[in-house]
Amino acid sequence: MDSLVGAVWLTLGVVVVGGYLLGSIPFGMIAMRLGGAGDIRAIGSGNIGATNVLRSGRKDLALITFLGDAGKGAAAVLLARWLTNGSDAIGALAGGAAFVGHIFPVWLKFKGGKGVSTFFGVLFAAALPVGALAALTWLAMAFLFRFSSLAALTAAALAPMFAFATDAPYPVMLLTVVMAPIVFFTHLDNIRRLLRGEEPRIGAGKAAPPPPLSEDV
Repeated sequence: MDSLVGAVWLTLGVVVVGGYLLGSIPFGMIAMRLGGAGDIRAIGSGNIGATNVLRSGRKDLALITFLGDAGKGAAAVLLARWLTNGSDAIGALAGGAAFVGHIFPVWLKFKGGKGVSTFFGVLFAAALPVGALAALTWLAMAFLFRFSSLAALTAAALAPMFAFATDAPYPVMLLTVVMAPIVFFTHLDNIRRLLRGEEPRIGAGKAAPPPPLSEDV
């Protein structure tokens, strides 16, 4: 019995720590440096997410950042499931850890992105219908209103409802309920700017370095 309990705790530890470390890989910073575009932390909001990378004017690097940030979330879920013979609970735990790792990366003194790209990657891997519905929500809101932050907030708010409506596994439902308010927390500055009518729209142009913005994913 003791050996079984030990094995369970070891598995949980590997999944959580591994998911966190995977999530903390700063793809935005890596893409910008390898692409010769400088330090992402000196541009726009200083955030490492895809939206801030887009402010550099390099759409290719922004796409690479998005795919990397989403991919690490998906990879965390899929690897955890593979290691545990398809456990939804362990997969959700690993995905949640990757999500937190992106927002609070140990390599960057816990100053990471807003978590949206990783949020989508986790959802797509954990429950494809939920991820697809959340992504469609983001696209629709972004097309209609041209605010990345508003699109992300709407997708996060509706994710738990999508999970319930599609009869997603209980761990996935719980995961959406946990991640949604965290997305709102990381977008507090955006919410304030939206209310003041000062939030920059998608495609508003290349931003200069000053006042920290926080629209990033």
